[in-house]
Amino acid sequence: MQKTKSFHRRKILLIFAVCMLALVFLIGRLAYLMIGRSEYYTALAEDLHERERSIKAARGRILDRNGTILADNRTVCTVSVIHSQITDPESAIAVLSEALGLEEEAVRTKVEKVSSMERIKSNVDKETGDLIRSCGLDGVKVDEDYKRTYPFGSMASKVLGFTGADNQGIIGLEVRYEEVLSGTPGTILTLTDARGVELENTAETRVEPVAGDDLVISLDYNIQQYVEQAAYNVLEQKQADSVSIIVMNPQNGEIYAMTNVPEFDLNDPYTLTELYLELNDEEQSAASEGTADTLAETAAGTLTNEELQNALNQMWRNGCINDTYEPGSTFKIITAAAGLEEGVVTLDDTFYCPGYKLVDDRRIRCHKTAGHGSETFLEAAQNSCNPVFIEVGLRLGVDSYYRYFDQFGLNDKTGIDLPGEAATIMHQKENVGQVELATISFGQSFQITPIQLITTVSSIINGGVRVTPHFGVRVNAEDGTLLEVYQYDNGERILSEETSETMRYLLEQVVDGGSGKNAYIEGYRIGGKTATSETLPRGQGKYISSFVGFAPADDPQVICLCVINNPQGTYYGGTIAAPVVKDIFENILPYLGLEKEAEETTEKDFR
Repeated sequence: MQKTKSFHRRKILLIFAVCMLALVFLIGRLAYLMIGRSEYYTALAEDLHERERSIKAARGRILDRNGTILADNRTVCTVSVIHSQITDPESAIAVLSEALGLEEEAVRTKVEKVSSMERIKSNVDKETGDLIRSCGLDGVKVDEDYKRTYPFGSMASKVLGFTGADNQGIIGLEVRYEEVLSGTPGTILTLTDARGVELENTAETRVEPVAGDDLVISLDYNIQQYVEQAAYNVLEQKQADSVSIIVMNPQNGEIYAMTNVPEFDLNDPYTLTELYLELNDEEQSAASEGTADTLAETAAGTLTNEELQNALNQMWRNGCINDTYEPGSTFKIITAAAGLEEGVVTLDDTFYCPGYKLVDDRRIRCHKTAGHGSETFLEAAQNSCNPVFIEVGLRLGVDSYYRYFDQFGLNDKTGIDLPGEAATIMHQKENVGQVELATISFGQSFQITPIQLITTVSSIINGGVRVTPHFGVRVNAEDGTLLEVYQYDNGERILSEETSETMRYLLEQVVDGGSGKNAYIEGYRIGGKTATSETLPRGQGKYISSFVGFAPADDPQVICLCVINNPQGTYYGGTIAAPVVKDIFENILPYLGLEKEAEETTEKDFR
């Protein structure tokens, strides 16, 4: 009996001990959760009862070198609905469909959808947003937003680029300088109950957005206007496929203008332009008309979404940097510079042109089939004589020519601050024989970009220093405070100052009395070189006409390259491209403060 009582006593004590231990554990656990994990669970509770809406930041502006605004913002609204807060769905559907111009059933689907928040429409005009807000509809939210706007429409469209629905850059400078322009979004926090209904008499918590910074670029609005006008004129006159023009400072690489016509409307970038359609295949003519929010809405015709996207990508391409071409005789500038620098030719070396040159088993023609006869190297440059430049290339030899090709930077990209720069397409050195070297010497059988050509020519005429072409100049805060100045160190010397001076003289003579005479402007010293090259595949009668010119010839401050793709009728670069550069120079040289000088006849010994 005694043993039984003792057993029960021990059992009770054991149970008590277990309970005490459990109690201590629970108290400890509770203390840990309340003290040690309080911040974590507080955050979870707040997250459960907070609804967050994003506030877009104003994107930084893009300004030209003189402060003209090229890309700006306008206030728009995003209209959304919160299902749990809607008290009168029919009124909400009626007001939204009428104010926003949407089908009633489409709005009803979104209003009746059970979700935390459903967007009805974005990029709504502020006046319309204010009207909807004034109706005081429960569960309808109108948040102010920003939409990118371009005051000058299509001007420099392929340089500036545009933004998408999320206000992020898509192409051009808009995407290249995304980190500078984008800013930091803000948020609106509201408290809700367990059903997701916003609590009355509770204030919103706002984290204000931080606007992006302004980007100041080297492009000059006035020069860009002159250039685009000249490009469209020759595009129409010659019924060409496209015209690309670059205007640059050869001393530091700042780009004053760049156009690739036809351009497109930056405020409506998803619509194929009428001019683009006229210049392309007829099957593309079924593309949509008017503005479209999505590609699917644009593809109202025979174009599939994929075909439409391909067409848009083609329309958006910046031919100055994205596309390569055979430069033709403008590349003789490179051959001449290498030959003079290496000492295999001088300006007064004498040659004979019978109208062709035999290289191995190939007869390579001069553009003047009757030949130029006896001529000096200077005269051969004025005449753009292929046989003479072939001879200079052969004198250099494959190894030396390729060494200069590398030295001049032609195997590397220029480093321009635009996305998608293409690289030079050149033969592998081991595959180059005498015939290939001959054709390379006068600018055929390989391809480069227009930006690469104008950059290399700039480096040859500016004293012999490689420059980096660029648009970005500086970054300013919204209030104009200077934040950063971009630095572009000139590269290595590629040419001696003496050879650079000789090249300036040689190219001035090409304009004064040679193939580039149609670029001559009385009172100005202009240097330059013409080119006419046949596109691949040969024999289709399609040509590229071009001219590169600079001024003043003795101290170049501006250089311009004009490339006309597939002009109809007369297609020689000296006949149709040189006058375009002349027209541009006549407008912009006085604007840049480069005044005419008295005519002087000065002879300098470059021989």
